[in-house]
Parts: sequence; C-alpha cells; structure tokens
Amino acid sequence: MTNVKVFSTPSCPYCHKLKDFLKENNIPFTDYDVSRNRDAAMEMIRRSGQRGVPVADIDGNIVVGFNQPLIEQLLKI
Repeated sequence: MTNVKVFSTPSCPYCHKLKDFLKENNIPFTDYDVSRNRDAAMEMIRRSGQRGVPVADIDGNIVVGFNQPLIEQLLKI
C-alpha cells in the first residue's frame, strides 16, 4: 500500500488538480491544509525545503508542484 500525503491550501488550483488526479486514480491520500495546520506546514518545509504548495510525499519521495509524470512514475500508474 502506497502512503501518500498531500500538503495543500484551499485556494491553490494546483492542489485541487493534484487531489483530483489522485481521486480519479483511486489513490488514497491524507490531505494536510498547511494554512490551518502549522505542524504540517513546518513538516512540509522541513521535508521539501519549499513554502509553496502543493507538495506530495509519496512513500517518502517528495514531489513539489503537480508534476504528473513524476507522480505517475512513483505511483506506478
């Protein structure tokens, strides 16, 4: 089972694209709203070095932005 975390904000269009893509491919994920969850925001910054969203953690592999080819590769779809 793949462990997927998504760090996002409600107003980010690429965050919505990422989450829609995961839903369309039946990939379960945990969504962290970094605009409301400071601990998640700090984890995202620590793990990715980025303050921008979306950031996906796919089994420990960090993907910054909605990089669909890399996400597909990591998810093997």
